[in-house]
Amino acid sequence: MSPPHALWDSADGDGTELLPPGSRVGDWVVTGPIGAGGWSTVYAARPAGSRPGRARVALKVMPTAGLAPLQARRVVESARREVELGRGAGHPRLIGLLESFVLTSPDRPSLEGAIVLVMERAAGSLRELVDAGAHEVDRGRLVAGICEGLAHLHRSGWVHADLKPENVLLGEDRSVKLSDFGLATELTGTHGHVPPLGTLDYFPPERWRAPLGELGVRVRPTADIWALGIIIHEVFASGGSPFPGATPMARGAAVQEYGQGRAPLRMDQAVPPFWRALTADCLAPTHEARAAHTAESLLVRIAAHREAPGAGRRGARARAAVLATALYGIAGATLSSDAVRAGPPAPPDRAGAAPPRTVQVYNAERDCRGRADRAPRCSLGLAIDPVRPYTAENVVPTRVWHGDVLGTDCQVRDGETIIDEEDRRSTRWFRVRLPSGPEPRTAWLPAVRAKERPALPECS
Repeated sequence: MSPPHALWDSADGDGTELLPPGSRVGDWVVTGPIGAGGWSTVYAARPAGSRPGRARVALKVMPTAGLAPLQARRVVESARREVELGRGAGHPRLIGLLESFVLTSPDRPSLEGAIVLVMERAAGSLRELVDAGAHEVDRGRLVAGICEGLAHLHRSGWVHADLKPENVLLGEDRSVKLSDFGLATELTGTHGHVPPLGTLDYFPPERWRAPLGELGVRVRPTADIWALGIIIHEVFASGGSPFPGATPMARGAAVQEYGQGRAPLRMDQAVPPFWRALTADCLAPTHEARAAHTAESLLVRIAAHREAPGAGRRGARARAAVLATALYGIAGATLSSDAVRAGPPAPPDRAGAAPPRTVQVYNAERDCRGRADRAPRCSLGLAIDPVRPYTAENVVPTRVWHGDVLGTDCQVRDGETIIDEEDRRSTRWFRVRLPSGPEPRTAWLPAVRAKERPALPECS
């Protein structure tokens, strides 16, 4: 966290707002409120002065003054989690954290010691879209984006623990970004712990009867999958919950009845058949039953559905784009991990042939670029066929890591569309040589996974 920043109060407000428009906070000037939660208020802000190239942002202000010691510790811990996860995320489906600091404000005791998180500013939230009616948008794309964000979180060893439409933000192009990691927890073994807080409408059955231990309430990734099921139903059923009740507590009672096998799952008929089946799997009544339905496996199913018969080439590319983020990070458990170490390319097959050019593997995830331990979660996959849908069946066993150097001899310009974690997309693929490992001897690296763009002939 950055050193303390002073609050420059040049606002024109009447004093009733915590930060009225015109307040200067660090290098930013508040332009208006966006929303408020239990522990924080979020403001829109612009760069102070002429700061070319700096985008407008959202300031999440978390006051600590006047809180009881336990409450203050919870606010600080919530901010710590957001900073830790936000800075290490580096993923297009997670809201980006730009900086964080503590305010010093001797003249405003209510703001003294407040924690400020400077984040990307979104155009709106999924809740706003659902409330306004999402019938004209590609709802499947929205759900796929949520799955991509969850897959990255879970693969990185985190549980969101407060997934709901309010925390699914949307860009101007309606691209999805998960936000609000104040309750997110890092897994220790199979589970993590969170404070006894959250949004009742998105609690799985086991959460309602979970004991409160010294570290908090135990949660696992399947809690996020349950919340995803509720969200999918809301997206297709105009915001309606699959559980009856006029209040969150009443709906929670219905969830517990269902979890104990005393009531069936009753979904709105507006939910299409494919999405009903997906929602039912997400809302399996027990953790054990939901464990098989990971965010990555749900992504594969969504992509296959979006490549329905008659969708043609465009549908196949949409499917590949949905799968790219998830399948590139799958490691170890589903694919063997024969490492391709950085080094000189393999010799050519034909005597007298020119040695192949090389490309260096690039991982868009910042935390993976700085690691030298070849962690399985940072490995990347190579395709068998660049024009086939990018599924697990179309990936060679050999894995590669950031910085590996591979020989390459030709390229395909019109392969499957691949989108990386920085939202760069390309249909270009390089044929690369594998110096070791099982057959085949060659595979395909998408151009978004390499910084170089060597001049290569088209593959025949």
